[in-house]
Parts: sequence; C-alpha cells; structure tokens
Amino acid sequence: MRTTGATDGKDPHQWRLLPWRTCTNEKRDAFHEDRRSMMRGGVVPELHVASWVDAEGRPGKPQTLAQRTGLFKVVFCFQSWCQGCHSVGFPTLKKLVEAFAGDGRVSFLAIQTVFEGQQENTWEAMLKDQREYGLGIPFGHDMAEEGAFPRTMIDFGTGGTPWFLLIDQQDRLVFGNFHLDADKAIAFIRGTLEPPCA
Repeated sequence: MRTTGATDGKDPHQWRLLPWRTCTNEKRDAFHEDRRSMMRGGVVPELHVASWVDAEGRPGKPQTLAQRTGLFKVVFCFQSWCQGCHSVGFPTLKKLVEAFAGDGRVSFLAIQTVFEGQQENTWEAMLKDQREYGLGIPFGHDMAEEGAFPRTMIDFGTGGTPWFLLIDQQDRLVFGNFHLDADKAIAFIRGTLEPPCA
C-alpha cells in the first residue's frame, strides 16, 4: 500500500499521513524520490527498530546494520494485511533466502512497518507470517503512532509495502522499490559479492 507524507518543519521524524485527496501522486512520488536520491550511492542510516524476534520466533535483541558490516543486506518491509506482500513480497523474499542459504555473506531482515491498520498489523500477525512462510530470519515490528510513519519508512524513504531494500557490502543502498524480480536480484547479488575471506 502506498503512502503520503508531510512534516511540520520541526522534527524530521514527525511525518504525518495526508488524506489522498490533498496529495497528488506527483507530490508523493517526489517526496520519496528526494529521500532515496540522498542515500543512493551513500552509506545508509542505521535501523532504529526496538522490537524483534530471532530466526526461531523468540523475542530477541534489536537487530542493526552495524552488526552486519561487510555483508550484503536484504531488508523486506511489509504489513501483514497487505495483499501484495503475500502474493508477491513474501514469495520473493523466500526465494532469495533459499538461494543464499548457507552463504554467510548475505543477511536477511524482515520488518513490519506499520503505518496503518494498527489493529490488524500486530506483533502476533508478524509472528504468524514468519511461521507460515517458514522464514528463519529475524523479524522486526516497527509501529508508528496512529497517523504517523514508522521510523524505518522515514529513514529509508520507503513508499509503502511490500518494499525491498538491497544494501551492498559497503553499506550503500543499491535498490529500494516495491517490485523486485527475484531471479534478477539473485544474479545481481551473486555478481557483486566479494569472495569470502580465506
């Protein structure tokens, strides 16, 4: 689901949803493109998600990008009630996870970025998604207050869900979008991976 945004000019992290009728597609897309353009080719910001479960679905410590320095990072942003996440997003993620199973140079994270439907896109729904898709990777829950964007969406300029972020081994954002071709992504990642240290 796509989003809109505006700020009061005081706190850059206090973005608010705008009614669809007051925000044109061009204005919304320009906002997100401006944010992504600032990061493209530069080092990405750190994650600020407090609530996580580990690969087995057990509550765990916050996951960070700094913990994955030197690895290629795939971050999948979703909402449990998002139809596109289930029809396309999760199947794509699962294909990538399976393609790089056992390759310690690639790390995966899934984050439920809740900007709407707080009553449906819950912690419990996130756990159900992790189990149903058999994804043995950490899952985070980033829920904003009603009418606001979660921090991950703000910092990474994501446009809604499903959204994939590909971050290379030098911590540069190399891809951020709704649509990710799994086969092309697998080929791209394999082509950019540095050889493992001897």
